[in-house]
Amino acid sequence: MRPSALKRFRNALLGGLAALPLVTAASADAPRQGGGMTIAFKDDVATLDPAIGYDWQNWALIKSMFNGLMDYVPGTTQLRPELAQSYTVSPDGKTYMFKLRPGVKFQNGRLMTADDVVYSITRAVDPKTQSPGQSFFSAIDGFDAFTTNKAKTLTGISAPDPRTVVIKLSRPNASFLQVLALNFAFVVPKEVIAQPGYDFGKHPVGTGAFELKEWDLGQKLVLVRNPTYFEKGIPHLDMLTVEVGQDPLTALLRLEHGQLDALGDGIPPAKFVAVMKDPAMQPDIITGSRLATTYVTMNTQIKPFNDLRVRQAVNMAIDKAHIVRLINGRATPADQVLPPGMPGYNASFKGYAYDPAKAKDLLKAAGYPNGFSTTLYANNTDPNPRIAQALQQELAAVGITADLKTQSQDTVITAAGTPKTAPLVWSGGMAWSDDFPDPTDFYVPILSCSSAVQGGWNWSFYCNKPLDVQADAADAITDPAKAPQRLAAWKKIYAQVMADAPWVPVYNEKLYVLKSPRIAGARALFVDPIYTPINYAYVYATDGK
Repeated sequence: MRPSALKRFRNALLGGLAALPLVTAASADAPRQGGGMTIAFKDDVATLDPAIGYDWQNWALIKSMFNGLMDYVPGTTQLRPELAQSYTVSPDGKTYMFKLRPGVKFQNGRLMTADDVVYSITRAVDPKTQSPGQSFFSAIDGFDAFTTNKAKTLTGISAPDPRTVVIKLSRPNASFLQVLALNFAFVVPKEVIAQPGYDFGKHPVGTGAFELKEWDLGQKLVLVRNPTYFEKGIPHLDMLTVEVGQDPLTALLRLEHGQLDALGDGIPPAKFVAVMKDPAMQPDIITGSRLATTYVTMNTQIKPFNDLRVRQAVNMAIDKAHIVRLINGRATPADQVLPPGMPGYNASFKGYAYDPAKAKDLLKAAGYPNGFSTTLYANNTDPNPRIAQALQQELAAVGITADLKTQSQDTVITAAGTPKTAPLVWSGGMAWSDDFPDPTDFYVPILSCSSAVQGGWNWSFYCNKPLDVQADAADAITDPAKAPQRLAAWKKIYAQVMADAPWVPVYNEKLYVLKSPRIAGARALFVDPIYTPINYAYVYATDGK
């Protein structure tokens, strides 16, 4: 029997890895076992709960402590099974059956079962969890009824036996296996979370390569090797220390003196030119491109940003080239939601031009000839305060007075995800980078109606229901022969988003990681496209001490 087009598509997508053992990207480097690594961040980690954590700081830490049914070959965007040992997909693309890897244990010693997988995904979808990743699972059968409290269970996922998970979709979804590799689908033990008064985000228990040993709030986190981890030889490090409350300039000095191994917040902008010109540092500067867009959101539920003309005026008021110059050219100006390199990016698309005069005309037409006052939220880690000030000045030039609120990352994220709270948000330091390399990832979790909820990342609270229908239809195209039609559909969707102007796309960032010479591994692990910024489980200490 000839394989169906859907099966051919799945096999191509996964590179034939559906039943192969795990692969280590750093194996060619003869990694040493043992030793530790220390990385420093300015802000404390908000949470280590995989259903909740969704910023670049905790993303890689959570991935180091938990696992899902699927994952990626380290340093690549190539999918592989992880907690799943194998899987099958029905010919219509709507039923997935996973056989679990045997003998996987939680870090408390309890054997993981299929019921844990069902519980964990259901928990991420449950409105009571307020997971920012809820909308990723919207294709699962019963999603709408469960999320609107019309059903007590998520009917599309079940565990026929302890090693089998069955997920039924209401519609085919070309990126669903990638969804199952997201942090939100990571497996957690129900009995731990159910303990009265237990804060799982601060005391996590997973199946991952590292487990949490210590968390001194405002000071440091200490992760240690999970001795029962199912992948032999992983992690290479015995210990990962995450220091917080570190000023980035101080962190750079400490790295230069051998007291740190990596800068969690990147090279401080004030020292970027000097670092890049220092020949002694060149071997340990790793660069890469990010599938990311940094932007300003406008809350469409708050006046006057419920007026399209006002949102268009804000787009025309911002000089993106000037903002890029403020960060030493470490980005390129953006004109659309998708970044270059992402499937569906439209190289011929022209966004809003910088035109303050036209911006003033639009404000006048909207009934604001003298402008208006508003509030702009921003992360308080450099260079974001300076960028926020530049945005403030550019808005003032067209009559918009913006009061700045530069706060810690987690505080801004909370405000931005609360309805009718944050009129404008500069996303620098918190901007959207790919969860997986597919155009749906820049729409469903941050621009769809299902993501315009409390705790979500649709900070503009933008909701275009007809566009959601088009997005569902595009994701239902699973035949590889129709891939061009699918990308064409996504280009139309993003053109309409830009016409509705809930965002000001500002720039597409380049990634620079500075590490100590004591930490090594495949260079792709330090600019990992999925584990931003560093894939901790696969890097190693060169001296093993």
